[in-house]
Amino acid sequence: MNFVDMLLFGIYPYIASVIFFVGSALRYDREQFTWKAQSSQILDKNFFRVASVFFHVGIIMIFLGHFGGLVIPYEVWDFFGVTLAQKQMIAMGVGGFFGVMCFIGLSMLVYRRLFNPRVRASSSVMDTLILLLIYWQLILGLITIPVSTGHMDGYVMKDLMSWSRYLLTFRPAEAIEFMSEIHWIYKAHVFWGVTLFVLFPFSRLVHIWSVPVKYFGRSHQIVRRRY
Repeated sequence: MNFVDMLLFGIYPYIASVIFFVGSALRYDREQFTWKAQSSQILDKNFFRVASVFFHVGIIMIFLGHFGGLVIPYEVWDFFGVTLAQKQMIAMGVGGFFGVMCFIGLSMLVYRRLFNPRVRASSSVMDTLILLLIYWQLILGLITIPVSTGHMDGYVMKDLMSWSRYLLTFRPAEAIEFMSEIHWIYKAHVFWGVTLFVLFPFSRLVHIWSVPVKYFGRSHQIVRRRY
């Protein structure tokens, strides 16, 4: 058993989970005024809507894809007749499409955050750090696509799904066995993905918890035109 693999992929995810849930709860309890997206749209609207839509649509679909790929057992996919190789093709195609969409939007947002004087002046260190970390994580994810073309049998994907399964069932010693032989780019992608959960409670990402689900079920608003 590799100690580094055990630390990064067997222990670190649990530490990150505790920080993620406990940190979010404490921030909501003690610092509700900071519980917001802190939008900078009012400071600069040029291309902001396009960039924001591309980024949010892309990142939401990527998240759902990762959830379906890592959390849903491969037996479920097999039940519906989807083989590991087919699942890998779907992940590469759909993930690549929304990954590029997210990359375009996020590139515009990163440029705006770093080079627009008004936006940069209103940004905290954490605002910039979390945006760059997401950008780095997205780039790593896109790099995994050409790497995946070198093994289209789907077994690397099965290893990652198995790793996730054993972690979720609190069997880290068995989980890391599936991480030992895979390409370093997947390990890097997993590590920085887990790190995002560590930084989550201390950043503007907490607004994700407050997604306005009730909006879709609320009564219609009557808006009268001003003459």
